[in-house]
Amino acid sequence: MDLHALTQFLTVARLQHLSRAAEELHVAQPSLSRTIARLESELGSPLFDRGGRLRLNDTGRLFRGYVERALGELEAGRRAVAEAPGKGLGTVRLASETFLTFTAPLAAYKRAHPSAEVELHQMPAADMARHLRAQRIDLCVASQPISTEGLESAPLLDEAVWVATSLDHPLAGRTSVSIEELADQPFITARSGHWQRRLLDRLFGGRCLTPKIVCEGDEPSAIAELISAGLGIGLIPAIARQAASHAPVAWIAVDSPDCRRTLTLHWRADSHLSSAARLMRTTITDWNWVTGEPHEP
Repeated sequence: MDLHALTQFLTVARLQHLSRAAEELHVAQPSLSRTIARLESELGSPLFDRGGRLRLNDTGRLFRGYVERALGELEAGRRAVAEAPGKGLGTVRLASETFLTFTAPLAAYKRAHPSAEVELHQMPAADMARHLRAQRIDLCVASQPISTEGLESAPLLDEAVWVATSLDHPLAGRTSVSIEELADQPFITARSGHWQRRLLDRLFGGRCLTPKIVCEGDEPSAIAELISAGLGIGLIPAIARQAASHAPVAWIAVDSPDCRRTLTLHWRADSHLSSAARLMRTTITDWNWVTGEPHEP
């Protein structure tokens, strides 16, 4: 089996759709089908269930883990050679659910280390552990728990999550509000899987309530703008107050001790981090996320 076939297998495994995988890989679908069939023949076992929709089966999931680790090691070797003495700090690949609140530490990092190359990858927390183990990324920051097997972590911030409303909303003058009082309010929130949506569902589900969702979005800044315009209310983390571009909203404390989020940095325990990645890890862990500035030495 060759590396080209393994790379194509990972794309099909991720998308679980041959035509979309072929389009992303810029190959003909029949050619991709033959590649997957040859790979299955070499292994002596099917990797996908083909009853209706294409789905990765248990054998495919097992094999995917080995392929990701193998290709990840090869990529790590390539990067180690590229980062040999005299060739600079190398590249750091950082993933996060959003980079809206990362502008200041990233800018400080680039000022301090202008020769380092920075790659930013926005992805849901559910994908982060797999990308770390496959060495597609070096570091990730998540706002919800991810699988920690084979990973090391550093807590960055534990903060309250507030309800945000437009400035003329009837609740805008309140200092706090209960979940029950929010039951009939229209919510603007992130899509399923995002930490804000999971927190909203958990807060309401714990009280046998269902949130009234009128808009689901992917961009936190857009969500804040819609809230500011009076189209609904939403859950916004306290750190968002530091964002220079945040829309004007009223902030109301939620009368629930579990209306919080924890920001955590993760990296692969056994990976060789480039100098650029190690310096980025130091910048992020030493950052004062409450004040939005570096910690005083």
